[in-house]
Amino acid sequence: MRQLSPRIVMHVDMDAFYASVELRRRPELRGKAVIVGGSPRGVVLSATYEARAKGVRSGMSSTEARRLAPKATFLAPDFDSYTAVSKAIVAVFRSVAAVVESASIDEAFLDLTGAVRMFGSPAEIGEYVRAVVSDEQQITCSVGIGPTKFIAKVASRAAKPDGLVEVLPDRVVAFLHPLPVEAMWGVGNVTAQKLHRLGIFTVGDLAHTPRATLRPAFGPHASGMLSELAWGRDRRRVTPMEPEHSVGSQETFGRDTDDPDTVRRELLRMADRTARRMRKQRMLGRTISITVRFADFTELTRSTTMPTATDVTDEIYAQALQLYERLGVGRARIRRVGVRVEQLIDRHRVYWQPQLTDPERGWREADLAIDAAVGKFGPGAVQRAVLTRRI
Repeated sequence: MRQLSPRIVMHVDMDAFYASVELRRRPELRGKAVIVGGSPRGVVLSATYEARAKGVRSGMSSTEARRLAPKATFLAPDFDSYTAVSKAIVAVFRSVAAVVESASIDEAFLDLTGAVRMFGSPAEIGEYVRAVVSDEQQITCSVGIGPTKFIAKVASRAAKPDGLVEVLPDRVVAFLHPLPVEAMWGVGNVTAQKLHRLGIFTVGDLAHTPRATLRPAFGPHASGMLSELAWGRDRRRVTPMEPEHSVGSQETFGRDTDDPDTVRRELLRMADRTARRMRKQRMLGRTISITVRFADFTELTRSTTMPTATDVTDEIYAQALQLYERLGVGRARIRRVGVRVEQLIDRHRVYWQPQLTDPERGWREADLAIDAAVGKFGPGAVQRAVLTRRI
């Protein structure tokens, strides 16, 4: 029996998310101890790393935080801003992964197993995500990559702040076992203290401790889970919290451009990438939208709805191109473009009415043949000639 390839999971965690969003509006506070929440009473929601260096932690009372960092600046939270930034970041995640699980407002898991053929190695995808988030949102994130959600989560912690750690399947044990048990996802202070009382201080100690020794302190279920995780075993899959109703791709230019031909080529690239993801998910869509972000970070979004659903690259691109031309932006400098298809429906639920003039095989069959070649030989196997030009 052919052995299945291990899954590739990426965990992205924003660095001091609330505080980082606030610093965008208050750049004069960069490099200083800043605490979000906890003023005048309450608990700390987020703190910059300068405040953390003084012992301030999320969930700490404001009284304790003021004692540890008396010169820190306290800011009231703005949850509308945090939600808007979070949604924009999730859009970046969904541009490279078909399955995205938002674990909270500031972290998510991405299943990259099917993405590497299209976007490159896991590390390249991770660095791309980090670069786009930094460029578009002016905040940093840490990325962990591994064969399971657990390993990816632990790796992202090891990458903090503003880094990337990839753990290959054959390096899981070597990565995990030297770590303190506190580094394990799900091991808090109470669990760590119980483990310490049993003489267990590292993940390696835990892995080599018989389950019978763990059972009196943690019970049969938790002891079994701790033992499995200590060896990096985790069967949980990345699962979106809600069905995805759209598929899209976006790209930030290496430098702002005012060349319409460059923009048109990138729209084609994004339409191709989006359509390929749709075909892989066996989905069709009717509503095509484009997003254009200008050099001053202002943004325009336009959409149109087709009479029939499609997953054909050229049909999606034709609509995207019309939307762009109608904007009439002239030589305005453009920073980023994106193409998205909405109102998705399962391909098998759609009936096509054939026309007498339809060829026996058309662009959709060509797209499927290209998908097969790319799936077998990689993203550079077949490309449209116009897309081989460097932007």
